[in-house]
Formats: sequence, structure tokens, C-alpha cells
Amino acid sequence: MDLETYRARWPDEDSAPGWDAIDAALAPLYPGQEPKHFAPAVHAALGGPDPIDGISLYRSEAGGMPHLHLVTYGFSMLYYDEDAITKPYSRFGFELTFRLRQDKSDDQMPAWAINLSQNIARYVFKTGRWFEPGHYMPANGPLKLGDPTALVGVVFDLDPELGVIETPHGQVQFLQMFGVTQAELDRMKAGEDGVQSVLAGHRRQNPLLVTDLGRE
Repeated sequence: MDLETYRARWPDEDSAPGWDAIDAALAPLYPGQEPKHFAPAVHAALGGPDPIDGISLYRSEAGGMPHLHLVTYGFSMLYYDEDAITKPYSRFGFELTFRLRQDKSDDQMPAWAINLSQNIARYVFKTGRWFEPGHYMPANGPLKLGDPTALVGVVFDLDPELGVIETPHGQVQFLQMFGVTQAELDRMKAGEDGVQSVLAGHRRQNPLLVTDLGRE
């Protein structure tokens, strides 16, 4: 997109072309659904401690497993920035997603999942290191603190429904987190095909890689 087109489409410098692009990717999946949305009291640009400016939560029935679908706003460039239109990737080039199995009656925003996303963001923004499909990360304890879950880490892969989009500020991958056990982390560390082997095994029964805290 050239500068003239960019200015014509977003004449207001207070606009958010990157945010609009994420919303546009989600709209076909959840027509008419108003997501639950979390935003920090003070945005990072104004000195707030949370790097991510927004996290939306949708209810999904896809894949035959009712779940909550979490999507972040903030790893990519969200707001008007004329310098960003020449970049191949939007900021870090990804946003996080997370699919969490839930009872149909439960549509509350899981605070621990928000904290997990913000903690990952703090690491990324502090170190400048980003994640890509096939990367994994131990949580140094249960994925949900205080829960007897056996899940103690996450692996990252492309979100099977959102994939990769092109935004006015460059490409954005939707990287989905999937909760894994210590045994699965050990398999990933042991060999080059460990990550794909673990994911392939789960996709047979769980094609959207929905995380189930009760899984052993």
C-alpha cells in the first residue's frame, strides 16, 4: 500500500489500521458475535505495565469442541504509522491466540489466560525475541496457577482458522498457543521432529488444538 492510499483510507491519524485488519479477519468466523474484551486500565504507550492493548474472547463451536477463542491486539502495529507501511512484517509479525475448552454455560474471561498472554508479551517486548510456529515455552509450573492441571508449557503453531493476514503495516501471523505436559515438552526437546509429532498426534482428535486443562 502506498502512502497516498494509506492516507486516503485512514485520514484520521488517531485511527487503528492494524486493529481494523485483525477485526476484519475475525468477522467471518464470528458474524454478529460481540466478543468479551479486556483492555488494561492504562495502555502501554501511556506508561501502563501491560504491553498488550487488548484481548478479545469469542465463543466457538468449531471443531466439535465448544471453546473460548482468545485473540490479542498489540504484538503487531495497531495504530496509524506511516513509516510502518513499508515494512514486510507488522512490528513482531504476530498476534497470539488461545483456544480453551469450556463448559457451554461458562463464558467468563479467564484471568489466568490473560495473565499468560501479558507475561509472554513482557518477555517479547523486553528481549525483542519473537515466536514462530514450532517454538515452545515451559511455564515453570502449572499453566493455570493453583489448578491441578498437568499442562506445564505451551507450543506455538499457526491458528488453523486465522492463519496469516496481510495488513497495511505488513504481515501478521496468528500464533496459537496449545498447552502441553512435561512429557510432551521432553519429547520436543529430544528431537527435531518432536514438536510436529506431538501436534500431529493431537490433531487427529482435536483438529483446532483446543487446550483442555483436564488433559493428562
